[in-house]
Amino acid sequence: MVRRKWIVVAMAASFFSGAGGMYAGLFAWDAKEEKIEQPPPSDKVPDELTKVQTAYEMIGNQYVSKVDRSKLIEGAIDGMVASLKDPYSVYMDAETVKQFEESLDSSFGGIGAEITIEDGKLLIVAPFKDSPAEKAGLKPKDQIVSINGQSVSGLTIFEATKKIRGKKGTSVTIGIVRPGMTKPLDVKVTRNEIPLETVIAKINKKQGKPIGVIQITSFSEDTAKEFKRELNKLEKKSLDGLLIDVRGNPGGFLLSVEEILKEFVTENRPYLQIEDRNGRKLPYFSKREKVKPYPIAVLTDQGSASASEILAGALQEAEGYKIIGETTFGKGTVQQPVPLGDGSNLKLTTHKWLTPEGRWIHQKGIRPDIEVRQPDYFYAHPLQVEKPLKREMNNDSIKSAQMMLEGLGYGPGRTDGYFNKATEKAVRALQLQAGMEQTGVIDRKTADRLEQKWMEEMKKEKNDRQLQAALSYLRSKQP
Repeated sequence: MVRRKWIVVAMAASFFSGAGGMYAGLFAWDAKEEKIEQPPPSDKVPDELTKVQTAYEMIGNQYVSKVDRSKLIEGAIDGMVASLKDPYSVYMDAETVKQFEESLDSSFGGIGAEITIEDGKLLIVAPFKDSPAEKAGLKPKDQIVSINGQSVSGLTIFEATKKIRGKKGTSVTIGIVRPGMTKPLDVKVTRNEIPLETVIAKINKKQGKPIGVIQITSFSEDTAKEFKRELNKLEKKSLDGLLIDVRGNPGGFLLSVEEILKEFVTENRPYLQIEDRNGRKLPYFSKREKVKPYPIAVLTDQGSASASEILAGALQEAEGYKIIGETTFGKGTVQQPVPLGDGSNLKLTTHKWLTPEGRWIHQKGIRPDIEVRQPDYFYAHPLQVEKPLKREMNNDSIKSAQMMLEGLGYGPGRTDGYFNKATEKAVRALQLQAGMEQTGVIDRKTADRLEQKWMEEMKKEKNDRQLQAALSYLRSKQP
């Protein structure tokens, strides 16, 4: 029996390879691996479809104006999929598929952010590492409310991602709502090609104990092979521990995460269970006999979704390895793209995936064993400076600026959005250090400098509280 090449993704339009900045190939379907079972053609119309056929014939033959019968069929399929109220099940007609494939031309670019729909809201699952979206300050769970000033209300995932994509080097303005904000924030993102590197490995030798750190940014077709190669290199250096970092990883191929789990989970317990519509559960086991000779931990955050959650849940429940960081996104379903023969495509949710203990984490996420938040300034918003920010003003941008100043050590006195004398003094200190005119006012130039320093500080490992906590934990497990 040929195994299914399941696709586990966080993006409702996941088989639109490249949507919203995704790169081609991540969710490709290998048609040679398995034929998708489809209902056999029949001349007899099932009883429950009689009224559908009647409506089709009535509209096609007697509507006041001539109609395109193919559009009636497309509308019927759209309606069926919409009635599921499942953001992960999506239909694209042949023309839409063609348009989308054309948008993947090398002259086009994206922002590098996985998106989904949750409770009718268009959300960012996670920006990819070093992507335009990450550099612009977009974060997991940001709700997209507008694209280039136009509301996204009523848009499908494809329609939204089509608006986000565009010529490389051009910009798109994403209007977002984020917890703690009093009004939407406009974030300008310059489109570009999206980085393809999915595995980044290194050794951390602080305190004399070599800890391997492997970051997985997504689960593409080649990720497992890359992971095994990097793990082999690290193990040759006599590791005292391994940290697997899936923060901001929105998912990808199930087969890819399975191959990685087989490196760590022993044959005693399943690393995953798949449940069908009838409640039948199929457990998956590895053939590994022994655990690794070093402690292991997993780093997660709100942007860890789907296949990332499979990895975290398996290592946590099957082998007792600790998860450190924040609760994950919460996406526990499996999709299969089904070509419909005329160039159109239906991506349908067909199964649930469960943790080794049988938990369904959908819309709940996986809670860490050791919860660690980043420093407050990591959660600041990009600054909006439509007019200079100064004394006695009070808004969200000032609050973010104060959080940045506080994190950079300038001591703004408060972080509630009220621009007081202490904040003005902190701004002057920033301007002095940057060799700028010391006005104490945050104009666009000062804001750019502040954001630059903020981004630089967040990229420093010493300021990554979650990473440092995980490294300390692994070192504590050594005799």
